[in-house]
Amino acid sequence: MSEESLKARLDAAFAALPLVAILRGLKPVECEDAARALYERGFRLIEVPLNSPEPFDSIAAIRRILPQDALVGAGTVLEVAQVARLKEIGADLVVMPHADTAVIRAAKAAGLACVPGVATATEAFAALAAGADALKLFPAEQINPTIVKAIRTVLPAGTRLLPVGGIAPDTMKPFLEAGVAGFGLGSALYKPGMTAAEIAGRAEAFVASWTALNPR
Repeated sequence: MSEESLKARLDAAFAALPLVAILRGLKPVECEDAARALYERGFRLIEVPLNSPEPFDSIAAIRRILPQDALVGAGTVLEVAQVARLKEIGADLVVMPHADTAVIRAAKAAGLACVPGVATATEAFAALAAGADALKLFPAEQINPTIVKAIRTVLPAGTRLLPVGGIAPDTMKPFLEAGVAGFGLGSALYKPGMTAAEIAGRAEAFVASWTALNPR
């Protein structure tokens, strides 16, 4: 896939709903129902962290069943070798808890979108220089909206900032007022063992909150 095509898909996914579903602990036997529940409620950015059971199997299965307007990939990507495996199974997305520039460059060389984790302006600039497509502000519990606003003012215009960690439907507003572009959603959206119906209910709550805060 060309860089232009990936960028267009990423832009479209953010325009549709800039909420990243983080399915930590998801099992392959559950992954298709979970992914469909999220997609049907508007989610277009889905990651399965690599510290989940058999994550590559889940990622490959989700990628097969969802349309191409969804970007599917891995979270907690720590090594260049993991990027190569993601490329092999057709993943679109590499999400990291840190800003290892070697992993970011490997992701971009493989034609994958990359969202590394940063907590400081220094990390943010290094990640962008390496090719990051958006920045995961992690852990968001330690990066309050005042800090987010300060970091955003020095970054290039249009930089997408996504707080991750402790985000719930009722905690998004202050971050949005500070200028973030979206959020990564963890345990408030999904916990291991949840049914597709439970995931759907939580997804609907997040979408309702996002819609209320961003009326069109």
